Amino acid sequence: MSNHLDPLSDSLNIETIQEIDNLDLPIMQKHHLRILVHCLQILKIINLDNSLESQYKKPLREWCDNQSKKFDDKKFSDLFYEQLESTSKKLSTFSKKIGKSIEDLEIDDLVLLVKHR
Repeated sequence: MSNHLDPLSDSLNIETIQEIDNLDLPIMQKHHLRILVHCLQILKIINLDNSLESQYKKPLREWCDNQSKKFDDKKFSDLFYEQLESTSKKLSTFSKKIGKSIEDLEIDDLVLLVKHR
C-alpha cells in the first residue's frame, strides 16, 4: 500500500480511492478513512500542523469561507469549518499519540486510527 498522500491535490484521486477500496475493512471504516484522507489533504494544503488551536482557527476559517464562495452559502462554510476543525483536533491528538506531526501522517496511520476507533 502506498503511504503517500498528495498535499497538492484538493480531492481524492482515483488511485487513493482504489487503494482504500482494496483494503480489508468494513464499508463504514472505508468511508471514514476516505473522509479522514480528504480532510488531511485539506489541512496539509492550508499548512496546519500540531499548532495551538488558536493559531489554526483563522487560516481554517478563511479556507472554508473561500470554498463556500463557490456555492454562495454561508451555512456551508460554517458546517464545513466545524467538521474540519473537529477532524483537525482528532488528527492532532492521534498524531501526537503516535509521535508524528499531522503533516507526516500517511494512509497507514489513518487506517490504524479508523481500526481503533
